[in-house]
Amino acid sequence: MINKVKVSVCGKDFTLQTSQPASYVMGLARNLETKILEITASSTSATQFTASIMVALTMMDDMNDINQQLDQLRHQSKAYVDEAGKTRLERDAVIAENQLLRDRLSALEKEVSRSKSGSTI
Repeated sequence: MINKVKVSVCGKDFTLQTSQPASYVMGLARNLETKILEITASSTSATQFTASIMVALTMMDDMNDINQQLDQLRHQSKAYVDEAGKTRLERDAVIAENQLLRDRLSALEKEVSRSKSGSTI
């Protein structure tokens, strides 16, 4: 469902269409305004437009860092899944070999039992 949300950032009103709740979008707008005002307060030459660009660049840099971390996590989890699959195959092979050895041992025990009972007659 698309919501129309009215927000104000640095005295400028915007109407946004979003699927997010209004409270969430308003919180984003407040955070953005806070960051812009922090920059304009710390620099007498920074206009709200300049501060907006600086905030946008900082957020894009943060987003790129997060995307790189996400890609690393995806790669790492794929490696874990691949390793788990390989380990599962190895385990299945060991279980199958173990069963073959048990079957062979059982057959040998029966053979030994038969030969002992055959030699005492």
